[in-house]
Amino acid sequence: MKAAPMRLLVVDDSNMIRSRILRLVQGGGLAGLSVVAVARNGAEALRVARATRPDLVTMDLTMPEMDGVECLAEMLRMLPRTRILVVSALSDKSTAIQALRLGARGFVAKPFSDDELKLALLDVMEGK
Repeated sequence: MKAAPMRLLVVDDSNMIRSRILRLVQGGGLAGLSVVAVARNGAEALRVARATRPDLVTMDLTMPEMDGVECLAEMLRMLPRTRILVVSALSDKSTAIQALRLGARGFVAKPFSDDELKLALLDVMEGK
């Protein structure tokens, strides 16, 4: 019996980045992953996550209303088994390290190639 696909929530304030991640996942590049929702900021992400209970989240760090670090900590309190992949343009490594300390499973720096994102998502899906 085939396992149900993992449910993905895409969180980014950039429409371009959200579209790119959606295109990669929905284009068949990642079997075993289906997008359940998108959010433009941390506050929206928490509301959507409560409703959709994603298995996997791509999380930007710099967003309006609630940033990714605060959202990540709150989301893992709410849904402790959710796997979070940080996708951020921050050249500031300390913020990425902070996110990983809080429980993120991986980090992809923007700009990223489709292959970089795909490999990072696969690693997180496989629990690496």
